[in-house]
Amino acid sequence: MEARVTTLELFFDLVFVFTITQLTTVLAESATWRQVVQVVLMLGVIWWMYGGYAWMTNAVSAHTTNRRLLLLGGMAGYFVLALSVPHAFRSTGLAFGLAYLLIVVVHTALFTRATSASAARAIFTLAPFNLASALMLVIGGALGGSAQYILWAAAFAFEWLTPIIRGIAGFGVTPAHFVERHGLVVLIAIGESVIAVGIGASHLPVDHGLVIAATLGLALSAALWWLYFGGTEAVAERARQGMVTTRRAHAALFGYGYWHLPLLLGIVAAAAAERHAFAHPFSALSWSRGAILAGGVSLFLVGEVLFRRELGIGRPVARAAAAAAALLTIPLGAGISPVVQIAALVALLGATVVLESR
Repeated sequence: MEARVTTLELFFDLVFVFTITQLTTVLAESATWRQVVQVVLMLGVIWWMYGGYAWMTNAVSAHTTNRRLLLLGGMAGYFVLALSVPHAFRSTGLAFGLAYLLIVVVHTALFTRATSASAARAIFTLAPFNLASALMLVIGGALGGSAQYILWAAAFAFEWLTPIIRGIAGFGVTPAHFVERHGLVVLIAIGESVIAVGIGASHLPVDHGLVIAATLGLALSAALWWLYFGGTEAVAERARQGMVTTRRAHAALFGYGYWHLPLLLGIVAAAAAERHAFAHPFSALSWSRGAILAGGVSLFLVGEVLFRRELGIGRPVARAAAAAAALLTIPLGAGISPVVQIAALVALLGATVVLESR
């Protein structure tokens, strides 16, 4: 019987998703290109190492006291990193970098205990790349200013180019555990958009207008859930079980690594826009806020299309069309209200689901 996600891993994911909440806060406070770039850079390096931990726990069972303590140490690093996210480009960049360095060191230490000898050897060739990226984050965080943007962008690029430079030889994955682990973190991240609606509308009187607006906000989150989880997990697991080892590792890296990055960025963007929008749900948004809301849904769909294509599941033509159509809702938010824009997005995603079911 294949291994499944443990309660310790679920606990780890709760700490990780706190970083999603913090990134949402950054984008909710100010919808400028500077904030967008900051969120992209931070999410890029954060998601890379989250993926590293998913691969590690797929190969290493944290059943001993020492291993559990090490994994808890990695969680502590993620928690400090999350706390530093809101002001990472002003005053807490060094704390972000040092926390990231701890995360990398713990990851390497745990991975060397893999039961697969090839995976244990392979981590020693991957570790220098991860450590180099972490050191760039530390130095950039210490220097601040333009140097921080340059070094953090270099760390982002270096990490995501590592598989092309080094290859993925030596690493294998257990499909059931891997699919379940990533599904759970996406589910919790989608929950952030529900929380965003609640936070944004918390000061408003509970009348018929708020009920309609909140229901539409929840419907948008439900539509994202449906698109990702509507039978996909079981199909994805079966698809990867039928692959040879090297193809399975490639699908894991690209499907759940590269293509989940725009998917998660889309969730963050949509949640940030909703948090701001539901403070005044019936007043027009700025064009930038409307673009972030529509762009978030579009990015989610783009990630979904690329993910499904990588695993060879379904024919995501309707989702690709919906990704483009989502951008057409921007004038609704900017010219009328976010509630109208969200209603249009819900209708679009609902139509996509119905079309695919036929």
